[in-house]
Amino acid sequence: MGSPVKSWWCMAVLLSLYLLVTGSGEEKETFIVQVEHEAMPSIFPTHRHWYESSLADTSSIIHTYQTVFHGFSARLSPAEAQKLQSLSHVISLIPEQVRHLHTTRSPHFLGLNTADRAGLLKETDFGSDLVIGVIDTGISPESQSFNDRDLGLPPPNWKGQCIAGEHFPSTSCNRKLIGARYFCAGYEATNGKMNNTLEYRSPRDSDGHGTHTASIAAGRYVYPASIMGYAKGMASGMAPKARLAVYKVCWNAGCYDSDILAAFDAAVADGVDVISLSVGGVVVPYHLDVIAVGAFGASEAGVFVSASAGNGGPGGLTVTNVAPWVTTVGAGTIDRDFPADVVLGNGKVIAGVSVYGGPGLTPGRMYPLVYAGSDGYSSSLCLEGSLEPNSVKGKIVVCDRGVNLRAQKGQVVKNAGGVGMILINGPFDGEGLVADCHVLPATSVGAAGGDVIRRYISLGSQLRSPPTATIIFKGTRVGIRPAPKVASFSARGPNPESGEILKPDVIAPGLNILAAWPTTVPPSALPSDRRRSEFNILSGTSMACPHVSGLAALLKAAHPDWTPAAIRSALVTTAYTLDISGGGPLLDESTNNVSSVFDYGAGHVLPDKAMDPGLIYDISTYDYVDFLCNSNYSAHSIRVITRMAAADCSGAKRAGHAANLNYPSLSAVFHQSPNGHPNNISTHFIRTVTNVGDPNSVYKVTISPPPATHVTVQPTTLAFRRLGQKLNFLVRLQTLAVQLSPGTSTVKTGSISWSDAKHTVTSPLLLTIHQPL
Repeated sequence: MGSPVKSWWCMAVLLSLYLLVTGSGEEKETFIVQVEHEAMPSIFPTHRHWYESSLADTSSIIHTYQTVFHGFSARLSPAEAQKLQSLSHVISLIPEQVRHLHTTRSPHFLGLNTADRAGLLKETDFGSDLVIGVIDTGISPESQSFNDRDLGLPPPNWKGQCIAGEHFPSTSCNRKLIGARYFCAGYEATNGKMNNTLEYRSPRDSDGHGTHTASIAAGRYVYPASIMGYAKGMASGMAPKARLAVYKVCWNAGCYDSDILAAFDAAVADGVDVISLSVGGVVVPYHLDVIAVGAFGASEAGVFVSASAGNGGPGGLTVTNVAPWVTTVGAGTIDRDFPADVVLGNGKVIAGVSVYGGPGLTPGRMYPLVYAGSDGYSSSLCLEGSLEPNSVKGKIVVCDRGVNLRAQKGQVVKNAGGVGMILINGPFDGEGLVADCHVLPATSVGAAGGDVIRRYISLGSQLRSPPTATIIFKGTRVGIRPAPKVASFSARGPNPESGEILKPDVIAPGLNILAAWPTTVPPSALPSDRRRSEFNILSGTSMACPHVSGLAALLKAAHPDWTPAAIRSALVTTAYTLDISGGGPLLDESTNNVSSVFDYGAGHVLPDKAMDPGLIYDISTYDYVDFLCNSNYSAHSIRVITRMAAADCSGAKRAGHAANLNYPSLSAVFHQSPNGHPNNISTHFIRTVTNVGDPNSVYKVTISPPPATHVTVQPTTLAFRRLGQKLNFLVRLQTLAVQLSPGTSTVKTGSISWSDAKHTVTSPLLLTIHQPL
């Protein structure tokens, strides 16, 4: 699972291949161009003037960057890109990626109770002096979740702005929403001027995603809150008094790297303390990943970066945003759901979920039931125009999940005259259920329940006994057990780029989360939907990420001197891996089997424990450089990521291997020799812990070794005499090689815990044995 050799030569080859593919024509593409910042000749008044001197068309420049990155983005022809690459002051050209969004009760579920006299919220004044930067689709500023009642002036180090735009006057900002910017130049460079009838050229949110994530991170207390009568209660974000700065980068066509990097650059210069990013794309080496590059600059400036793991689960190797300086967040369930069960004509009941709030089906009446994939029907997916009205009118239609939006399938059924819809998971989705705000009576059921429904329909057709069904909507149910589970859609490890770094780091609530919503956007996000609501229920690692962003703001408020790595360490080493009823290990929602560290990382976040973790694993910028050296990144590639002119890898290579990064989890990857001869496999980890608990404390180690593995820790006791004291320990691991088929791997997991009777500091320990092809 180790990284391939990464070098300037590799970068040049990639660019050359790109230019070869695009041909010799003049079709332009966007590149992010890194330059040697200090090399600007004195004759130029600004760096932009210098950049323009290198281009034939000065209007091709999209953004300039000067905080987390030095350089500019521009639309370039293949010839222009080749010319720029040859200039001595140009360090790197990175082709632009287009990214996509990873799409009331969670504070209570996390134990953030306002009644506690000494909890994380009270200890930090609800995060009032911290600023969370949300890079997303913008914000709906009039939402009550963003009111500034009883808030003082913004923090004195705040330098940001409130940029006015379409339907977003400068008065949209207040003492809660203290900054708002939008970045669309990269989007428009590729797609042309945006359609102002569909999108706002301003920080205003025309999608809803950004409003939702911002309120999860830092929404104020709002009561009553609900969506169509569901999830009634008090809504609040993780850090209700934290200030918000929004950076709109996502548009109808996606989120463009050049705009994302501009948002990182602005957010750090503005003075945010935390960046929340629920956006992701394809995993590439870090020096070609603009999010990784921007996040490194932010981390170096002391800004904590939380990013969504992605929604590619439950399959493995799907996790995104995997750089070790980013805290990567997967999604878990909470103890609330919205049951909407299917009752079949034969009396069988199939469990489902929904937040449909319109006119219901007639109580006690059974409706004809039809599967859209049966013979004579053109699409089981209920795509636009695929249903024959004469075949579905007055019936409940069964549709398969996939391709088009879930709520959109309901609109297709409704347009064709159907009275209801049952949405069935495919085998890949398993039993994970997502509640949607449908436009007609509809529910979602798992793959197993879907098979029962399809068999019933098929048998009824054979026996000439027309199948019937109805849907019973049961509202909101609280106290679900077991909880949490790993949400079925949550992206899973192992880390595709750095097997020595466990990703995701943690999971947080991400399924069926109630949060603020623009009243200009239908809750189903369908243009035909005329309903409006101030709140909506969404699911995704997009929702999990801002939970951790808000918690990071609270931890930063409690410990102003903590680095981003220290905050991540506190969250990781105090996370839990048992359901809240204590009945057993975390389960995988898609299968209801026991989940693994590749599903949940270190476990589910536990805020109050994270406030007082006892020990932390801290990481410096130079530690990350050593990690990159030991991951076989070249000096040039490291310069692209870190902006360090000369990265010396000689010392790092002598110091050990990539798994020696002082990460709060421990992961080793072994590649067996192709001949497959069994022999002992061994490695070691060096870690440094910093005392942030009691000044005089003694920690003793507890080892839970992976199966058939011998693990030792030296020393077995760590005695601290003051706060801030650092002590080292060494972990040795030895196991036997195993017989594996070529191209396959096996994973063994365990843990190491340090305890002083008051604190327990736990790190996952895993080893992966891979048999090459």
